[in-house]
Amino acid sequence: MKNSSFFAAALLVALASNASAQGNAADNQLAETISRWITLPAPAGAEEIAAGRLSAALPGFTRDAVGNLIRHVGSGSPRRVIACALDVSSYSVSEITDDGYIRLHRAGGNPAFPLWDQALEAQRVRIYTARGGENGVLGVGAIFNGHFAQQHRGDTTVVGVDQLWIDVGASSRADAEKLGIALLDPVIADRPAWTYEGYAAGPAAGARAGCAAVATASQGTVTSGETVFILAAQHVMNWSGLSGALARLGHYDDLTLIGEARGGRGAAPMKSIVPRTRFTGSLVESISAAEARDLLAKTATAAGVTFASAPVWIMPAEPKHASVAARTDSYAAAEKQVTALLDIAGVHPHEWRVSDAVRAALPAWARAKATTDSAGNIIVEAGPDKDPVAFVAHVDEVGYTLDQILPDGRVTLRVIGGSVSSAWEGEVAQLYFDKGTSGAAPDPLRGVFVPRDTARVKAPRNMTAWFGLDSAALVARGVRTGAMIIGYKHAERLGALRLTGRSSDDRTGSAALLLAVHSIDPATLPRKTYFIWDVGEEAGLLGAQAFAKTHGTALTRTYAIDTFVSSDTPLELPTFALAPLGKGPVLRGLDNSTVVSRAERERVIKAAKAAMIPLQFGATQGSTDGSAIGAYGSPNIGLSWPGRYSHTPGEVLDLRDLDALSKLVKALAVAP
Repeated sequence: MKNSSFFAAALLVALASNASAQGNAADNQLAETISRWITLPAPAGAEEIAAGRLSAALPGFTRDAVGNLIRHVGSGSPRRVIACALDVSSYSVSEITDDGYIRLHRAGGNPAFPLWDQALEAQRVRIYTARGGENGVLGVGAIFNGHFAQQHRGDTTVVGVDQLWIDVGASSRADAEKLGIALLDPVIADRPAWTYEGYAAGPAAGARAGCAAVATASQGTVTSGETVFILAAQHVMNWSGLSGALARLGHYDDLTLIGEARGGRGAAPMKSIVPRTRFTGSLVESISAAEARDLLAKTATAAGVTFASAPVWIMPAEPKHASVAARTDSYAAAEKQVTALLDIAGVHPHEWRVSDAVRAALPAWARAKATTDSAGNIIVEAGPDKDPVAFVAHVDEVGYTLDQILPDGRVTLRVIGGSVSSAWEGEVAQLYFDKGTSGAAPDPLRGVFVPRDTARVKAPRNMTAWFGLDSAALVARGVRTGAMIIGYKHAERLGALRLTGRSSDDRTGSAALLLAVHSIDPATLPRKTYFIWDVGEEAGLLGAQAFAKTHGTALTRTYAIDTFVSSDTPLELPTFALAPLGKGPVLRGLDNSTVVSRAERERVIKAAKAAMIPLQFGATQGSTDGSAIGAYGSPNIGLSWPGRYSHTPGEVLDLRDLDALSKLVKALAVAP
């Protein structure tokens, strides 16, 4: 009997577990459907941009002159109207500045969420030009450099639309216009389709779930009378699209808004069905699959609709990303290498993914010589045993690690490096696992950085993240204190010759060092040369200190390959650190920990001239690995590229500078 009870209990547990897994799969599938609706590009007044992805998905709908999508089902009385908001809060191009930046003006009234405009800083937008199609032109919101926090300590006011500057990778008004950008072009936030644990997240998630419910309900059977289904345009303009549609419709008996609670002029009688959402109004507003199902059931009831079987949710078509041909110009190798490194997560002490990628990218001769020291630094030693020099770049990045798991599943965060917290607040998040006993790491958990409900100052006091699970479920998944948490990473070309991506500091330096090593014949090295990709720079120069303890006293020079944080942005004073992007690498002559002597400056200048490499000079803030190594007696010389928006998700570099920097490293390595 005991055995029977045991097996019966085990069977019940197994059945429950299987049912839970099936339920989770169904929830995740529905969340994916809703996320497809959330990412539809439909700026107010330009909702037709979404038409290509909706046309095949919405049989029976027609588009009127204003942009409303309308379907009539049934006939007679009562006559019901079921409507949702198709458009999202958006902007238009109000100015193209002489130096190629884009200024914005909001379409419609102020969003209810206090951080809506600020959430564009260091984040991506899409500008929909006359020739850009549904992909638009990529831009990134300018933000102050994280290294210049001292200069911005008084910038405590929440950012509004009038303080936004959009970087499209242009150096002039003419460059921006070559991209097709013109005044009045619509602009919206560019967010990845994001789901986590049965939730779909993104701008206006509840309203877009409402449109998914309206579109799906329209495919059912209207049992009596007529139902008019409307995906309304220009709702941010006081529902002007819906008001116009109702005026032309004539008499109706009932109007129900799905997903929104506000009606337009002449929209009575009116009811509304609004789903429950988390982080309502933010760019990570989240709706659960369970709430979406409930929304559809209520929508069907309001619409007088029945379904012969379980309803199949209407899903917009996949976005048609513009194909980008492989680069065939002289910057192709640089773009490929830096993009590969930018997209890898590596907050200390979790740099192993980046280190593995660096080792795999080494040329055969260097891979054969590569060693990993006790700190985790990758070291390639080559050349004759005399006058040793070191070239060092770091593989880690700023970010967060998990500090504490709260009972409700939120996690508090520990900052690693000088992250600009306002640039991560209210963005999507990923929690990474390290390798298990099998040698593989589980897929990261998806979630969001929790936004404040109200904001009196720009920066949050503390940062938290949420992954759709309570504390017990997080622990059951293997989440532990110290886990790495960062945002979404996807490096992408910005304009003709620039890239935007997370961790340019110092993946660009790491890429430059890799490119240089690929171009070097080790037999031509005139001295012992260490090429180092080290760890823990953002956590306190930890890898550099470990290397220096072993090798520092023997070195004759150290070259730190790290970012030159440039004031080449409209948010910085040009009184120092002014090194324009695209004008060549920078000799980082002065920073918070190092001053380069005239003799060493002349050495770099001589090598650059001999190799016909353009060279800039400057003073900036911050410090490099070279200062830790230089503490053991070798001169420290900073070799850099000019970068914008340091320590934020929207860092920007120029491929011309990266290419020239790699050539400068080679020139110095092989110089007599």
